Amino acid sequence: MGNTDSKLNFRKAVIQLTTKTQPVEATDDAFWDQFWADTATTVQDVFALVPAAEIRAVREESPSNLATLCYKAVEKLVQAAESGCPSEKEKQIVLNCSRMLTRILPYIFEDQDWRGFFWSTVPGAGRATDEMDDDGARPLAESLLLAMADLLFCPDFTVNSHRRGPDSVEDMQTIDSCEYIWEAGVGFAQSPPLNYIHDLNRTELLRLLLTCFSEAMYLPPSSDNTILNPWVSFFCSTENRHALPLFTSLVNVVCAYDPVGYGIPYNHLLFSDYREQLVEQAVQILIVTLEHDGGGLAHRAPSPSSMEDQDSVGPDNLFVNYLSRIHREEDYDFVLKGLARLLVNPLMQTYLPNSTKKIQFHQELLVLFWKLCDFNKKFLFFVLKSSDVLDILVPILFYLNDARADQSRVGLMHIGVFILLLLSGERNFGVRLNKPYSVHVPMDIPVFTGTHADLLIVVFHKIITSGHQRLQPLFDCLLTIVVNGEYLCTGSICWSNMHMVLYLFIQPSFDQERNCNLVYAIIRKRNLFHQLANLPSDPASIQKALLRKRKSPDAITGISRTSSQETVSMEGSRPAVPAEPGTLKTSLVAIPAIDKLTEKSQVSEDGTMISVLKMEHSHAPHHTPQADHTTQADHTPQAVHGAIVGASDTESVLSWKCKLPLQTIMRLLQVLVPQVEKICIDKGLTDESEILKFLQHGTLVGLLPVPHPILIRKYQANAGTAMWFRTYMWGVVYLR
Repeated sequence: MGNTDSKLNFRKAVIQLTTKTQPVEATDDAFWDQFWADTATTVQDVFALVPAAEIRAVREESPSNLATLCYKAVEKLVQAAESGCPSEKEKQIVLNCSRMLTRILPYIFEDQDWRGFFWSTVPGAGRATDEMDDDGARPLAESLLLAMADLLFCPDFTVNSHRRGPDSVEDMQTIDSCEYIWEAGVGFAQSPPLNYIHDLNRTELLRLLLTCFSEAMYLPPSSDNTILNPWVSFFCSTENRHALPLFTSLVNVVCAYDPVGYGIPYNHLLFSDYREQLVEQAVQILIVTLEHDGGGLAHRAPSPSSMEDQDSVGPDNLFVNYLSRIHREEDYDFVLKGLARLLVNPLMQTYLPNSTKKIQFHQELLVLFWKLCDFNKKFLFFVLKSSDVLDILVPILFYLNDARADQSRVGLMHIGVFILLLLSGERNFGVRLNKPYSVHVPMDIPVFTGTHADLLIVVFHKIITSGHQRLQPLFDCLLTIVVNGEYLCTGSICWSNMHMVLYLFIQPSFDQERNCNLVYAIIRKRNLFHQLANLPSDPASIQKALLRKRKSPDAITGISRTSSQETVSMEGSRPAVPAEPGTLKTSLVAIPAIDKLTEKSQVSEDGTMISVLKMEHSHAPHHTPQADHTTQADHTPQAVHGAIVGASDTESVLSWKCKLPLQTIMRLLQVLVPQVEKICIDKGLTDESEILKFLQHGTLVGLLPVPHPILIRKYQANAGTAMWFRTYMWGVVYLR
């Protein structure tokens, strides 16, 4: 009954605020306290009892009352941060003020005339308790951000108290928050006991913090990296004395989280997991705060033992600074294993349906992983140093395959491909992919025996052949990833057929020993290559081809899409399906072209990579995709297929024929087909394994054209992708 009365009183206060036409004085505490001192409302109550239309009405008709409401709420938070919330009533006031501001701030941000309000100074709000003159007044935003930072390390409210006795007091102004980090992990060895009340309080404050940062959503996207989010810039500056422990707390809470726990079936239905809510807020705060700051170098940041103590100054954004300086291998291992555990969670299969908790914030985790690799190159090298990278790769391929038909998840497709592009720019990536694939995640792909390279190839093949049309801008990236995998070898004859289709258009050089399956697949499908080499260019032949295509879609290629081996999908898999009608979609800016996304690097004899200037390769052979972006861009399987069966004139067909990189393949067939036919006749071979063994131990050295130097396209940071990430990231946060 008491809770109902509290809600009723709160609603009455809201109605009073919306109906008052005269300004209410800031000194009228009896009126303003109705919103936070005398109520016990949840965040859901506040959103329900403070309708959007009424907030906008107050903003338009009684702007001074809205301004005073914001100011008074911030004032209460500042007072609580100074006192340390010693009483339960003060703790409740903090939560109520946080919820009210979380509700109101978006309506401040959506109005251009109001956006500067929180960055204006309020008379009497000094930068310190003894600074009460207006010249020293802090903007309201700064006061709010600093108060929240203090409250996130408030003993008995958001962290466990370290008091040595009942009479001892912890002074909020002198507290060393590095001793109160929320979870063990990077730079902190002790794991504090779980306290679900503290987790809930942290979550409330982080939700308000995220709302403050969300002003960026209400501004038009800009490719100018010098235009920064002022909320993020201030919070991640040296003005925030808690920046280091808070950054560490957020990283450790995310990477230490285990949604399965002890693995008891259905435990997530029996018990509330308050840590999951905190983890979700924490990862969203991390991806939003880890922003490029235009390369400004100004502040020397405090450096814990877990981070490199560099003589040079770091970025103004301390969160970026700290992330870039993590260097201990045990910290890398903790972060990588934590992210892999969470990314693989939605893929887990159990014999009992829905018996295991499945997280929903995998997109935020992918953005965090991207930022870790982008800002900390040593972490990227650590990821690729062992097969642990495959624990990241497999979930990404699962998400790509699962989302390929759903236009509402086009952003997820982009981030997954971007990560693979980033990883593929390092030599070790292709080497790691050669590990046999035995996990068998439930994907709607045929069952096969092979390597992780085979898995990657078939998922890419699925995306290109059965994905929706909005994925076409990603095809260049997919092909570039395969090009970069110079050391890929296919372990499956089945997948070599698909690898062959991609390989035809991107890589005219072979390693017979590593890719005997691919070579064998090319020999088996030699008629396809002879057809391509002899592609007719006269109008009469083109028309015949078109007629055959209409009668039989597979007549041109000669490849059956329904072989028995390729129709048995993995157990437990679900087909990729379009989004349900009415599914919300966010808008995304266009991604840059592949030549803007990447830069060329050549692998030298000692294995190091040297950046290659574009002009140095202006005379490279036209058939190498590294030398001619337009050729690679045009050589998507769909585009080539269209050219073969849909060309309407001789000129068009001739232009395609000259671009097809068939020289090496035709020479390979000329040399190997007679040899394979002879050995089959001489030895009476019918077993494919014997033919593969022959191909594996044969040599084509001196018989094929000299292969071009190994060129790898490495991702390079640019304004276009930075803007894409901002729009994608806020779209994810908004919908979540």
